[in-house]
Amino acid sequence: MTSRPAGAAAGPDSPAGPPNPRRAEILGAAAELFARRGYHGVSIGDLGRAVGLTGPALYRHFSGKEAVLAEMLLDISERLLAEGVRRAAGPDPGRALDALLSWHIAFALDNPALITVHERELDNVPEPQRHRIRRLQRAYVEEWVAVLRRLHPGLPDGRTRAAVHACFGLLNSTPRSAAGLGRDAMGGLLHTMARAALDGAGLDGAGRGAV
Repeated sequence: MTSRPAGAAAGPDSPAGPPNPRRAEILGAAAELFARRGYHGVSIGDLGRAVGLTGPALYRHFSGKEAVLAEMLLDISERLLAEGVRRAAGPDPGRALDALLSWHIAFALDNPALITVHERELDNVPEPQRHRIRRLQRAYVEEWVAVLRRLHPGLPDGRTRAAVHACFGLLNSTPRSAAGLGRDAMGGLLHTMARAALDGAGLDGAGRGAV
């Protein structure tokens, strides 16, 4: 693959090179618009106006609305996985689980629009980006599954994975559930509830360790 000369500008839809504040601004505005109106309710013109650009000027940064959505969801998935791998690697599984919970809760509380778009708009991402996003999402789940297995060695695979997905349902409820509490209070509540749920997955119906 031919490398780009130092200092050359990245082309549309290429995140390579130094961070581009304008692209980040467009992605942030797009997340808010997509979350509020839905992907199909937002035009290129709407995206441009949100950041003070005309629609044609926005094409200097992205090839189209699909490219904006694809980069947004790829970035979320890559960030979640990279930090998840780092935190799951801790030698103590209980502390690793707490670290994963703290990371995901902070992300969900700080980025409600991204959480909404992540859950609702993936089917509007073209292939092969959608396939890559799903692969990253599965890898992130497996980091949690591996930690939970270490914490509860007798937990069956199906139960472990189901518990992790159910936990994500709780943590990703923040766009709807977090309005009534301050950030710290909501973060503490989510951590307590999610940790109790995941520890409870290691018990059978009678309160004994699952086998």
